[in-house]
Amino acid sequence: MPDLSNPRDLARAATAIENHDPEGLELLRGLKPGHAVILGITGPPGAGKSTLVDAMARLLRQDHKTAGIIAVDPSSRLTGGAILGDRIRMQSHHADPGIFIRSMATRGSVGGLAQATQGVVKLLDASGKDFVIIETVGVGQAEIEIAGLADVTVVVLVPGMGDDVQAIKSGIMEIADIFVINKADHPGVERVEDEIRGMLSLGHRPDGWVPPVVRTVATEGTGVDKLLEAVWRYRETGLGKRGRKRVTDYTIDHLGVAVRSVDTALKFYREQLGMAVSLREQVAEEKVNVAMLPVGDSRIELLEPTDPDSVIGKFLEKRGEGLHHVALRVPDLAATTARLRAAGARLLNEPRAGAGGHLYVFVHPDSAGGVLVELIQE
Repeated sequence: MPDLSNPRDLARAATAIENHDPEGLELLRGLKPGHAVILGITGPPGAGKSTLVDAMARLLRQDHKTAGIIAVDPSSRLTGGAILGDRIRMQSHHADPGIFIRSMATRGSVGGLAQATQGVVKLLDASGKDFVIIETVGVGQAEIEIAGLADVTVVVLVPGMGDDVQAIKSGIMEIADIFVINKADHPGVERVEDEIRGMLSLGHRPDGWVPPVVRTVATEGTGVDKLLEAVWRYRETGLGKRGRKRVTDYTIDHLGVAVRSVDTALKFYREQLGMAVSLREQVAEEKVNVAMLPVGDSRIELLEPTDPDSVIGKFLEKRGEGLHHVALRVPDLAATTARLRAAGARLLNEPRAGAGGHLYVFVHPDSAGGVLVELIQE
């Protein structure tokens, strides 16, 4: 196990995870959860997310807090993979051992995150950081994956958006735990706040939380303390992802649907139902092409075989297209599998790492009422 308090070892471990190296997956299996607040910063391009993250990091260090920062940049000639899109802005943190900064390219992923982001978040959490801050690419409605990863999701907007707030509300607007109006010294700040509050008045969250609206001027550090206060208030309610987890807290992670062609299936899900695709990738070990479509806090996983002798290929040959498995997200896979074994349940594999570094195990349909059940731990 590398020394995660050493920035060099931490950087090497992050590289191994991002490259899906065998040692990176082995490392993920051995990591113990830390106490970090996982904070997601998202919003449209030009909202000043990078400057806001920089200002937050500076304030956290003044409070003797440590932070790991993950800046997810597009794989583009325009960014060159630069930290937070601008290395100059983060030079003040370069020699600070309490700040670890990692720039990650999306490498074609949609949803605002790189495929390996979850694994690197887990790494920084295990390293003992007080905060892990994730700044997403900034592409609008597609940036909804962050809500499933962060304890607290902050949506950053700016004056001058006007009706654009309404235009994007079906995407990132509904995932906000906190709204920030950055560049609040510019004209139009009142209109943006009115738009946000008008949208919030149209419905209420099931958990009862009303997202606060915080004004900031990140270039001056104004209002950043109020933002961090709002983050702590939300955490204290116990509504955040980390605060809700107990050993018996299960949620549906996804429904696995076997299809002969992902592109054909998407004509229904995406083109007719209007659902968004958050991830498309090929999982070589399972011999499948995968497309993920978020549904609330869950997802539909379309599975297309790349080999007729694969598990999904044989399923299609025997039963045709349809529901293949139900995946449940569990906080403690080891405890859950131990309880199942003690009860005599039939497990199809030992817990192992899957795409993105999560751990999973399958339960035979004979032990689960005729349904193939996958158990997943982030």
